[in-house]
Amino acid sequence: MEQICILHVRETVCVNRSRLHQLTRQLGETDAQDILCRAVEEIATRLELGHALYKKDQHQEMRKCTRSLVAIADQIGMDTLTMVAEDVVTCIDASDVVALSATQSRLLRAGQRSLEEIWALQDISV
Repeated sequence: MEQICILHVRETVCVNRSRLHQLTRQLGETDAQDILCRAVEEIATRLELGHALYKKDQHQEMRKCTRSLVAIADQIGMDTLTMVAEDVVTCIDASDVVALSATQSRLLRAGQRSLEEIWALQDISV
């Protein structure tokens, strides 16, 4: 083997803008921005905690953390992150450690991209 190719995975994500607009209509722009900022902080924290629990093989605690991530991501319209987090829970429930490894990696990628997308949307005012 003479050449080694390095693959860089770029996760495509979907943020539900209508969910963000709905939050703004229901709560007003200031309160919606406040909830969005707190949700983004919680998502970042739970992604980090979930990964730490994964590395320690604490799958039941990881499951709880990931379930709460699902609820928060869904509330602010992070559709891809919600879907991938649900897949992580499914892997834990099935005790499929190989699939969990792959899905946990995807969760981290989707989480990072989703957070980037939300920040980009905030810059153009959702």
